[in-house]
Amino acid sequence: MTVPTPATPQVHAEEDVDRYDAGYRIWLAEALAKVQADANRSSDTHLLAVPLPEQWGVDLYLKDESTHPTGSLKHRLARSLFLHALCNGWIRPGKPVIEASSGSTAISEAYFARLIGVPFIAVMARSTSLQKVQLIEFYGGQCHFVENPNEVYEAAAALAQQTGGHYMDQFTYAERATDWRGNNNIAESIFDQMSQERHPEPAWIVATAGTGGTSATLARYIRYTGRVTGICVADPENSAFFPAWREQDASVTTATGSRIEGIGRQRVEASFIGSAIDRMMRVPDAAAMASIRLLAELLGRRTGASTGTGLWSAFRIISEMINTGQQGSVVSLICDPGDRYLDKYYSDQWLAENKIDVGPYYSRLETFMNTGTLS
Repeated sequence: MTVPTPATPQVHAEEDVDRYDAGYRIWLAEALAKVQADANRSSDTHLLAVPLPEQWGVDLYLKDESTHPTGSLKHRLARSLFLHALCNGWIRPGKPVIEASSGSTAISEAYFARLIGVPFIAVMARSTSLQKVQLIEFYGGQCHFVENPNEVYEAAAALAQQTGGHYMDQFTYAERATDWRGNNNIAESIFDQMSQERHPEPAWIVATAGTGGTSATLARYIRYTGRVTGICVADPENSAFFPAWREQDASVTTATGSRIEGIGRQRVEASFIGSAIDRMMRVPDAAAMASIRLLAELLGRRTGASTGTGLWSAFRIISEMINTGQQGSVVSLICDPGDRYLDKYYSDQWLAENKIDVGPYYSRLETFMNTGTLS
């Protein structure tokens, strides 16, 4: 009988791959310090009280994100995305950062790219407002235009591949890049600023969704801190978020892009956490634009139409509260300033070309301000 010879143990040579780069780590430390210093220089944004009739017993507040250094809510997101990408080793010296954006995120990312000294390319629909394009270029960014808004994702990924740069991909990473547990995020800031008001815990916070990152941060923080505040997401025409949430089907898409820059997508983005949202409203674009006209009268300032989308939903909720005898507070957001949209939402010619009739909705708002009922 033949006894099998034991197999000879395979001996592996030791291996050691050392990719430590002292020069890069020095650059990284300096880049992170610059981004974090921006947060230290930027005082918290204001929480504005909107004047409503005292007898209603309901208070409305707007978190004014337009006062960030780059003028929009997206400044917070861009800072978080840069910190996230830098700490993951994705951004490298001399290599471009590339983003798919409808404008405001790209403005803020161009600012941070310039701050740390790397190139920036924004991939945007050609219909993006001229004012936004000019701001991206002001901060040293380049603009790469596509005809169809749905093409921005593939075009941005392709540019990153061609250039060896990093595709930031806000639509995937917005909800994971932000520390939703605190660290002076937008939710913690709102509740701190509300602490001395007569109704310190809002009945509702109303947000809008572009990536979905802001609503995810708000909803998670509220749950994490044991609050009962409801989260409502206001969604514009032509967006996939509302029908997908209503049907609980994340595969829903739409054929036409949103006319409200910065919010509404033709697909459900990875950062949109629908399970954390309590309520959604679809808001007609004309209602959003009527709302920013009323807000201009109430506060003496112009805002973007994404602000108006959330504001219309806030007014609807306040109307419900009044008519059911509920007192309390509602908080929404000023997402960006209106001077970025003078050729669009504040242009009678643009409204006519897009067949948007603000009049009927503005009349409903006038009735609301007189009676407390938004029919």
